[in-house]
Amino acid sequence: MTSSTLSSLVRATAAEQAAALASGEVSSRELTQAHLDRVSAVDDAVHAFLDVDASRALADADAADAVRRQGAAGELTGVPVAVKDLICTRGQVTTAASRILAGWVPPYDATLVTNLRAAHLPVLGKTNLDEFAMGGSTEHSAFGRTSNPWDLGRIPGGSSGGSAAALGAFEAPLAVGTDTGGSIRQPAAVTGTVGVKPTYGTVSRFGVIAMASSLDTPGPMARTVLDTALLHDVIASYDPLDSTSLSDAPRGMAAVVRAARAGRDLSGLRVGVVRELDGGEGYQPGVVDSFHAALHLLEEAGAQVETVCLPHLEYALDAYYLIMPAEASSNLARYDGMRYGLRVEPAQGPVTAETVMAATRGAGFGDEVKRRIILGTHVLSAGYYDAYYGSAQKVRTLVQRDFAAAWDEADVLVSPTAPVTAYRFGEKDDPLTMYKLDVTTIPANLAGVPGMSLPSGLVDGLPVGFQILAPQRADDRLYRVGAVLEAALEDRWGAPLLSRAPALPEAAPGQGAVSEEEN
Repeated sequence: MTSSTLSSLVRATAAEQAAALASGEVSSRELTQAHLDRVSAVDDAVHAFLDVDASRALADADAADAVRRQGAAGELTGVPVAVKDLICTRGQVTTAASRILAGWVPPYDATLVTNLRAAHLPVLGKTNLDEFAMGGSTEHSAFGRTSNPWDLGRIPGGSSGGSAAALGAFEAPLAVGTDTGGSIRQPAAVTGTVGVKPTYGTVSRFGVIAMASSLDTPGPMARTVLDTALLHDVIASYDPLDSTSLSDAPRGMAAVVRAARAGRDLSGLRVGVVRELDGGEGYQPGVVDSFHAALHLLEEAGAQVETVCLPHLEYALDAYYLIMPAEASSNLARYDGMRYGLRVEPAQGPVTAETVMAATRGAGFGDEVKRRIILGTHVLSAGYYDAYYGSAQKVRTLVQRDFAAAWDEADVLVSPTAPVTAYRFGEKDDPLTMYKLDVTTIPANLAGVPGMSLPSGLVDGLPVGFQILAPQRADDRLYRVGAVLEAALEDRWGAPLLSRAPALPEAAPGQGAVSEEEN
């Protein structure tokens, strides 16, 4: 296959790449090498990846080619994937974008990575994130920020900003992220890609470095709804190693998407517009306009659109930013400089366990991580536990009850994914300003329900996202609605939204794409 053909194939969907592999038009080695070449060409500008292991990726590709020759391939066999550097990969560095784990190589794979390897998807590398997933902009990585492929001076969202940017820059056709308060959906929205937070417990958390255990949800990211569904079917599974894993994880999402795109009929489907998330203070007018234009397309497909009220959502943001740091402070207590990762001894005074822990954490954690640890420790302290953490859990219950009541009125709920487009680096330095941008996404995490973001258009030349929420275990509804809406939008645009993304500066051959240790 010629280099120009391979270059075009890199921009194709994962499903199209899979079809090319199945027909014998291209080998997984050729396809994987083409993506590695793309990473080398543009990642100096984007910095989506923290580590790229080309030799291992190509070895995985060779194994995938062998599986195809044996006639035992799944649909995605041989299609490359990028993995967020919060997810353990055996034999490859996993840092959580933190100095405290710099150079750490796990001795095991996360369960979802085991699933990827079983399906023979070559892992291109590990993507950048906000340190320990604490942030919404990928500005808080210890190894440098990631840029938005639509505008290199703007954020790619977070914390899964590296995975979203890798997709938007055509460095990978598929990626895996994690979503604690919107960390898959918000980056997808601002990069013009698709991201899904599955029902909590349907994708194993084993081997995913914990931030807030009751909220963390790994999920698929891609450039189309179908590609996201195909990846969802690979990574979702019951896992006895995860105590929160559900034994009845929904499967067959790709079949749902294909049927929905063929029929394009949402007759009888009740779509609830969340009143509390439908614009207001802090929302860009263009974002709300794009959302309502997409709603009109759902109505044209036969959906019944009504407004639904979730009255306790006004307290959800406050509750989340008490529960999340409380759980984070507990989870991060394991990084003590004693067992693995960074170890720093104090320059003065006695070298004791306490002073080593203090020196290690002071040097190893960034400002945002320290901020949330301090807040979480305060929330859990004896004098404030009931007033803060206990009250936040009560609010969480009320939010869950609001969702339960809403499902009596609607089959899915919808809203803008994020209230604003991607902002410029440094524009939201005030932590509270950044936290408030999670207002549209955190309710799904508090309730444990699945959510999807897909592109709904451009505002001032930047992508915006349309969010779909469904009841627990009803992930298929996300894909049905998302598939129909995506098809209608692309008919209106004449092409996928990413076709409008600007060209990226490319490095000279043989340069670019450095690993985390070199940053």
